[in-house]
Amino acid sequence: MNFNDAFDRLMGHEGGYSNHPDDPGGETMWGVTKRVAVSYGYNGPMRDLPRDTAKQIYRKQYWEAVQADQLPDCVKFEVFDGAVNSGVSQAVKWLQRAAGATPDGVIGAQTIAAARAAGPMLGAHYNGQRLQFMADLPTWPSFGKGWARRIAANLLRLEA
Repeated sequence: MNFNDAFDRLMGHEGGYSNHPDDPGGETMWGVTKRVAVSYGYNGPMRDLPRDTAKQIYRKQYWEAVQADQLPDCVKFEVFDGAVNSGVSQAVKWLQRAAGATPDGVIGAQTIAAARAAGPMLGAHYNGQRLQFMADLPTWPSFGKGWARRIAANLLRLEA
């Protein structure tokens, strides 16, 4: 999977504008929070955030940050999606736990090597780590059903 395919698939999870009162991320468009958009130089109304701007943010802030191009296909999208949903450090910790590496939240050569050696069940183990973490969040009552559906969709589309 390449970035363009991953981004298009991600938009199936993220979609358009949201400003849910229980969402600690606040106002979002295309899944990009206002805080992140502003940090990338966007100062317009969030409802008007261009999709191409969101795509540029996703590539740099999440895809490149988790070194997705270096990861095995069976977990590439899952780590990218997890980084978008819960932050890069947390997504990397899930990967490290799933691959049997030290969970420090920093991706590097050791984590990538562990992921490559982990085998075809890595994606399922990753999603298990992710779901377990999310079920313990205080925002689970508001967002848990959607998160569970998102993770289930990822599990149903795992690539070998």
